[in-house]
Amino acid sequence: MPAPSITFAGLPSGARTAIEAEIGSILRIEDVSTGLNSSLSALAHTASGVVFLKGLRADHRWVWTQQREADVNPYVTPLAPRLLFHVIAGGWDLLGFEAIDGHHADYSPGSPDLPKVTGALRELAALPCPDIELRLAEQRLAGYVADPADAEAFAGDALLHTDWNNHNVLITHDRAHLVDWGWATRGAAWLDPAHLVIWLISAGHTPSAAEAMVAIIPTWVSAPPRAVDAFAHASANLWKEIAGSAPDAWAMNLRNAAWLWHQHRIDRS
Repeated sequence: MPAPSITFAGLPSGARTAIEAEIGSILRIEDVSTGLNSSLSALAHTASGVVFLKGLRADHRWVWTQQREADVNPYVTPLAPRLLFHVIAGGWDLLGFEAIDGHHADYSPGSPDLPKVTGALRELAALPCPDIELRLAEQRLAGYVADPADAEAFAGDALLHTDWNNHNVLITHDRAHLVDWGWATRGAAWLDPAHLVIWLISAGHTPSAAEAMVAIIPTWVSAPPRAVDAFAHASANLWKEIAGSAPDAWAMNLRNAAWLWHQHRIDRS
């Protein structure tokens, strides 16, 4: 379930004061729609620039993702926006990032954003995995594979983002920036291209076209076909669980995309 949203004005005064202690007096706040993993999402305009704010209550079950973002940030800039502060105040866990003046990636067929998106995939694949606490891909997906042994194929030493929701990819004039690193994971290097395949299908690509789109990524080319099959199977189960019995349009689209890809992998084998 999405984290319940809150406006900047709805924060306790102690939290708002702590933010201004980090970035200076706020001249104007622009509340923006939150994602699934954040309650607060706002742009703070100050005399020295704009800061993107995100936060969760300090007792929220996903608050650990805030620390994960703070820990991984030094290793993923400039692919990701630079973290400016991380504070806990007024019962809230708060992050401030340099604001990116861009638009959410358009994943649809023929989109001019797609080369920049695959460029971000390449850039991420070239980054070393830092020696910090990260989730393990084989553990995250263990409950969704047909055979528990299948999950072993997802293990590896690559740094993965894993959430290629197009709202997490901001496009500027020269590149794509990847945001929302709360679910950063350690695993097989081909998994991020595999995650993107599902989002491409959900945006209108056929499974074959989506796979062709990521085929320029060397880590995808080296992926064992049976391991990719197992991931497609696990993803179909995962998105079926996320969608639930009465899915909204967004969840149904992702569930259907994952199922189409799973069927494609079955048919090709």
